[in-house]
Amino acid sequence: MEPKVSLNMIREAREALSGVAEVTPIVTSTRLGRNLFIKSENLQKTGSFKIRGAYNKIRMLSPEEAKHGVIACSAGNHAQGVALSATRLGIRSVICMPEAAPILKVEATRGYGAEVVLVPGIYDDAAKEAARRAKEEGLIFAHPFNDPYVIAGQGTIGLEILEQVPDVEQIVVPIGGGGLISGVAAAVKAMRPNVKVIGVQASAVPSMFVSQRNGEITTVRDGATIADGIHVLTPGDLTFRMVRDLVDDIVTVSEDEIAAAIIALMEGPKTVAEGAGATSVAAYLFDRVDTTKNTVALVSGGNVDITTLSRIITKGLQKTGRMVRFTTKLVDKAGALAQLLTCVADCGANVLDIEHQREDAKTEVNSCVVTMTLETRDEAHILELRRRMEEKGYRLIG
Repeated sequence: MEPKVSLNMIREAREALSGVAEVTPIVTSTRLGRNLFIKSENLQKTGSFKIRGAYNKIRMLSPEEAKHGVIACSAGNHAQGVALSATRLGIRSVICMPEAAPILKVEATRGYGAEVVLVPGIYDDAAKEAARRAKEEGLIFAHPFNDPYVIAGQGTIGLEILEQVPDVEQIVVPIGGGGLISGVAAAVKAMRPNVKVIGVQASAVPSMFVSQRNGEITTVRDGATIADGIHVLTPGDLTFRMVRDLVDDIVTVSEDEIAAAIIALMEGPKTVAEGAGATSVAAYLFDRVDTTKNTVALVSGGNVDITTLSRIITKGLQKTGRMVRFTTKLVDKAGALAQLLTCVADCGANVLDIEHQREDAKTEVNSCVVTMTLETRDEAHILELRRRMEEKGYRLIG
């Protein structure tokens, strides 16, 4: 029978993790919020909190179990945590990862000493393959979230937060399968039951959000999200119960809001977060939680591909009114384009790119279509730009 996750288990995990996991810093940025504190697990070894739970699980293996080795399934962060932990303890590790997992995470996992198996599909498909191999090859399965020792390891973050921010009133935590928030809530509610613990999910795949509202574990429809670290369609039974009993609320954030939070973290405290890690900050920035309370947002990881980050930045700039794309028609005559650009410049917008197209099936013979991507200050600036262009006779069609 698996042990119940207790405060003593979490304290024991903290002692075991001494010298293995970092006590990550709390950072602040008045640009984000005067009462917002960032718990920077993106600065943890392997780039995410996952080493805490992985190491705590693997250290508990018996000599016979350790001889067989461990297997895990992960979109990337748990994979790296298991790989590094197993290597440090001299144990073989096999990691099943979705074939669409970010290249950065796949290569990092191999670099930490694991054998990586790429599985077609999503996390849930990787989990099935890992379970099959565990049974066939006698490997010990290290679950990424539905395991009491993993949860206890993640709970050490809760102990650190209470020490680092003594006047904390609420802690906002990303949720995928629920291991992180279960551990944090177990620690916090045992020591400071009045501190609220609030979970955040991507609205594209809100499995724990839906499950808690349905009162039973529910598998949600798959959806596209930049928060790959919390792309889980079915919560665990253990984490479902712990979230039900210990977590105060769960909220969701959109893809645009996640992207905007990533940019805010880069521009404010100068820190890089992956999509999953930024959901907690997105919940604060877009008023999903009470922003009058002293709030710790747990940024759970920073493992994001540079190519993905570039696309996220573009999406985030558009969400926050820092970039806009306009299309309009011009009479095809000398000086018409120059007049349009003068109007844009007079409004204080900067042209990032421009496309001038004469031949178009929808365009009159004496007209051309101009599409511009502009750098702007905010939404109010875009509205002013639109108003000034329309006053000048430009009809915006995009």
